[in-house]
Amino acid sequence: MIDLSALREKPTLAGERVSLVPLAVEHADDFFESTRDDEVRRLTGTHRRPDYDEIRDWCATRADQFDRLDMAIIEEPGGRFVGELALADLDADNESAGYRIALSAIEFTGQGLGKEATRLVLDYAFNRVHLHRVWLSVYAFNMRAIAVYRSCGFSVEGRLRDALLWDQRRHDALIMGVLESDFRRAQD
Repeated sequence: MIDLSALREKPTLAGERVSLVPLAVEHADDFFESTRDDEVRRLTGTHRRPDYDEIRDWCATRADQFDRLDMAIIEEPGGRFVGELALADLDADNESAGYRIALSAIEFTGQGLGKEATRLVLDYAFNRVHLHRVWLSVYAFNMRAIAVYRSCGFSVEGRLRDALLWDQRRHDALIMGVLESDFRRAQD
C-alpha cells in the first residue's frame, strides 16, 4: 500500500551533484526562463508559452498539491536552478505514478544531472511512497533522455505514433516504465 503522506511531506532529496527541493515561488523566475528555451520546448513538446503570472501561480501552489511531488533540481555546489521534475498522475489503487523531468537549458545536459535527479526521485517513489511502477512519455528523437531512463531501469512499453507535430514533422512518443524490481537491478 502506498504512503500518501510521503507526497504531502514535500521533502528535500540530496545527491552528490544535485538536490531536489520542493518547487516554490522562489523558482518562478528560473522556471519561466526555461519555458523560453526553444530546444527545451522541442524536447518536451511544449507548444504553448505560459506567461510569467501562470508560472508564478503554478510554482506558488505546488506545496498545496497532496497527490503529487513537484521538485526543483538544484545544482550542487552552487545552488543553481537546473530544471524541474514531477511525480504525478498518481494511481493509488495500482501503486503507480507518472514522471516527468525537464532540464532548464541544453547547457545542463550530458553532465549526469538529470540521471542523478531521476535516481533520487525513483528511490523516494519506491522506498518512501511505496509505488510499484513509475511511467513516463518521451519523444523518440530524444535519444539522450531515453539512454538516461534505460540506465535507471526504465523499459520501452509502447509507442504512440505521430504523437507530436513539431515544425511540420510528426514524431512518435515512447511510453517507458520502471518497476521497483527493475530500479533495484539498475542500481546494482
